Amino acid sequence: PPMIVCIDTNVVLGMFSLGNPCRPIFDAWFDGRLRWAVTTEILFEYEEVMQRQSGAHKAALMKQLIAVVDAQYANMISVSPDFRFHTIPADAEDDKFADCAIAAHADFVITADRHFRSLDGAGYKPQPITPEEFIQRYLGAV
Repeated sequence: PPMIVCIDTNVVLGMFSLGNPCRPIFDAWFDGRLRWAVTTEILFEYEEVMQRQSGAHKAALMKQLIAVVDAQYANMISVSPDFRFHTIPADAEDDKFADCAIAAHADFVITADRHFRSLDGAGYKPQPITPEEFIQRYLGAV
């Protein structure tokens, strides 16, 4: 079965741009080589940040693309964590990604944010990994 990942907002925004170093993660999700775990709260954050950085049109396109790919391939996992693990003491805003990853039994949280290092060896299955390391190690690209 494909591995499960939760993807931090700082990585998602790049995934949707052709030529962006994070694009292979999008391609792997699109091809069904990985499953993407999300919560409603995380999807709202993706949309809000994309709208702030790239405008309402791009945010709407991203939202539509996610919905279409998920409808076609069912490669998203939508979870509703009923417990807050408080695993990211440096930034409580990041807890939603760790909680999602834990609830979805994800393999990794793909992030460039060092705050997630608190998950390292914390006893939870999902481990933080940078997009570059994930792509190199699991997608066979650089």
